Amino acid sequence: MNVPNATEPAQSDSTPRAGRRPVMVTWEGLTGPRLESARLVLSENRIKGSGRVVAAAIEGNEAYNASFELSVGEDGVVSRLLLRSTTAEEERTMSLSRTEDGMWIIDRGRGAERRDFEGALDVNLQSSVLFNALPVRRLGLHREAGEHELPVVWVSLPDLSVSLVHERYRTVSVDDSGSVVAFDRGDASVELTVDSNGLVVEYPDLARRV
Repeated sequence: MNVPNATEPAQSDSTPRAGRRPVMVTWEGLTGPRLESARLVLSENRIKGSGRVVAAAIEGNEAYNASFELSVGEDGVVSRLLLRSTTAEEERTMSLSRTEDGMWIIDRGRGAERRDFEGALDVNLQSSVLFNALPVRRLGLHREAGEHELPVVWVSLPDLSVSLVHERYRTVSVDDSGSVVAFDRGDASVELTVDSNGLVVEYPDLARRV
């Protein structure tokens, strides 16, 4: 019988397993004083990550910081998102989870609410660049050409309100070092530069990775 070496340290839950790639990514705002940073562990379509968005007061919008913990399964679908948002006047928290039957559970600590959001598989967080990578990676738009219009769960900052939006993603070009994906939501239309992992490098007029 093999006996574990008592001097060998146990692997913690935060230690990436074989095949998983830990990365740190940071974006700076292009139109105002804002930073976003996240630690991600990537494995095929899976993402396990935590991060923060920090925005200073500008043009009548209040200053805030928001932290998140994100879990995306091997199918590329968001399974859980935990959020905490803080302003000078208030602190808010929320969990957003997707069940096996495709329902979304919104919990603010005052009783859970169930919504279907037209079968949405993705979440987008206001002012965040990371969350645009979720449909890009899930659909492989950074690897081969494709075009999709999607229902998406939209979370606003700093109030953490939740609504349904429709977004369109279309591959413009694919390259070994990076790709370009067109992104449309309502009156917003931009071309995102993404890297070989599908993570956004530049979001015009919003943020650039540093």
